Parts: sequence; C-alpha cells; structure tokens
Amino acid sequence: MAQNFLDLALTPAVLAAQEHAYGRAAVPGQPGDRDALGPEEVAFVTARDSFYMATVSETGWPYVQHRGGPPGFVKVLGPNEIAFADLRGNRQLISTGNLAGNDRVALILVDYPRRARLKILGHARAVDRGVDPELDARFDVDRPGGRVERILRIDVVAFDWNCPQNITPRWTKSEVEAVVAPLRARIAELEGLSRG
Repeated sequence: MAQNFLDLALTPAVLAAQEHAYGRAAVPGQPGDRDALGPEEVAFVTARDSFYMATVSETGWPYVQHRGGPPGFVKVLGPNEIAFADLRGNRQLISTGNLAGNDRVALILVDYPRRARLKILGHARAVDRGVDPELDARFDVDRPGGRVERILRIDVVAFDWNCPQNITPRWTKSEVEAVVAPLRARIAELEGLSRG
C-alpha cells in the first residue's frame, strides 16, 4: 500500500471513530509526496473497462458517476497522472461542474473476477477538446460510439489496494464468451458425431 492514502484518510473524525469502535486508533503520518503508480497499478488501471468517480458539489453533496469504455480507455500519462475521454452523455455535466468548484476526486476501479479493487485520490481538471491536440490524439477524438467533448486529467495524490472481502465476482459478456466458446465447439462436435 502507498502510505500517502492513509495519511490523508485518517482524519481526526476517523481516528475518533476507530478509538470508539476498537479502543485504539491508527497512528497517522504526515501527508507527504504523491504516491507514484507502479507497474502493478499501471497494468490494473489500463486493463479496466469501467470505474466509479466521486466528486463533491459546492453544496457539499457527494456525486458518484460510473464511467466505462473499452479496456484501455483510462490511460496512464505518467507515474502520477491518469486521464480518460469524457464522452457526450446526458448533458448534465454534474461531475465537470463539481470539479470547477472542488477539483478533488476519488476513484474506485474493480476487477470483479479477480476480486481486486484499487482506490485513487487525486485532483482532476477538464481539458476541452481542441485545447491540446497532442492529448486529443491519444484519445482518438473521432472514435465511434461517442463524441469526445473533453478529457479529464487526474493528478494522482494517493492510492490504496482494498482487500477482496465482500467483492462479488462478476464477469463481462466477453469474459463469459471466452470460457463458453470451447464448450459450444465441443458440443457441436459431439452432436456431429452422434448424427454420423
């Protein structure tokens, strides 16, 4: 685990809750430099086809948004930066608007079959399409399936791997198809033999 995550998360209220529940509290350090994503985190992030992102409104209400795309839609731009294309959607722009008032984000990325979860804390900013042509090119701005309106860049401050407890394994259609295809082929082969 990267240390900065707990140093940021263990606020006085959290420590008081630990003390109340367990009779003792963790000993937090001082938040330090940003946690750098290592090879394991980079591989995990770039393999995901979805994640959840939380922002906070000017009125203090949290907002959680599901984001999805083909594996690799989240790109690692450096050891402390990830980004993804923000496609035209329902035109509410709640996450984008929230980021204008408070740039803090929390992400949860889950690999359901492996029961692995990565939490990321960071600062996000929206970069409108056309502002940075080099960045646009990395996100295939004219791709089918949705119009890219902006790219969200996230400066990673901290991350933490969660334990697998209580993650229900789930598989995507393509993951199930990969397992079922050989079985279907074998059934077809056996049916062919029984007719012959």
